Amino acid sequence: MPTDDDLQPLRERTIAAALARAPGDGLHATALPWLRLIRASAPAHPVPAVYEPGLVLVLQGRKRAQLGERVVHYDAMQCLVVPMTMLPRGQVIEASPSRPYVCMRLSCETQALTELLLEDDAPPGDGDASLHVAPVTAPLLDAALRLLQLLDSPQDLKTLAPLVQREILYRVLTGPLGPRLRSLAQGDGVARRLNRVIEQLTRRFAEPLSIDELAELAHMSPSTLHLRFKQLTALSPLQFQKNLRLQQARRLMLGDGLDAASAAHRVGYESPSQFSREYRRLFGAPPREDISLLRNTAG
Repeated sequence: MPTDDDLQPLRERTIAAALARAPGDGLHATALPWLRLIRASAPAHPVPAVYEPGLVLVLQGRKRAQLGERVVHYDAMQCLVVPMTMLPRGQVIEASPSRPYVCMRLSCETQALTELLLEDDAPPGDGDASLHVAPVTAPLLDAALRLLQLLDSPQDLKTLAPLVQREILYRVLTGPLGPRLRSLAQGDGVARRLNRVIEQLTRRFAEPLSIDELAELAHMSPSTLHLRFKQLTALSPLQFQKNLRLQQARRLMLGDGLDAASAAHRVGYESPSQFSREYRRLFGAPPREDISLLRNTAG
């Protein structure tokens, strides 16, 4: 088992493996649906983002995420835990062509954690479900490297990748970030109840949902839900749903080539003009201009 003394050579090998599988800037899918790689060769402006439940292992560079007044920096060789879907403004703040920002993003559903926790005797978490970071240890980095190497062995991937994924979750659960994950998968605390609301909003973002319906799901009064939800996410539940709609519309226009009116209708907007106003408020430009800029940047 590698020790912290082995961290530097291990880090260099892991960075090389990640960059080889992410040859250009942007988000890179892999043969594993729950593993993606992100690379950036220059600092960027803050942009609205969707952080899905899971882990981010930063191998090189530096990034920041802002949720309301709370700002979290995650640097090279740090692990960021995203315990539930969050909508921060993300920004790469340290990257260059010779030393690009590169990270591994591993999505993780609550069910996967629950299964692992059945074998864990540790007490439930403390209920703090915000964004938190901790240093990457040598055993965690070693597992991450082996996961990247498995991408070159399709015959082994189906059998071995879930085992390495489980090891990575285990390393995080048994480290300083473990309580953040346990609070969501165990018991019925506030964080777990708020996560149920977020999961509902994420699944049904295009549908009209009332605050009373969401409050009943969380076993809270509407006023308590509004307060607790905003403390956690910096948004009200309905603002959170609106931002999810706009993020999905942006994906549809950029990835599927839909026009603004079609994308707006697909995500639940009845008024194209309202969609355009709210889109501009979130992304800083009207839909057509924003998508054109994104395509030109990518090209």
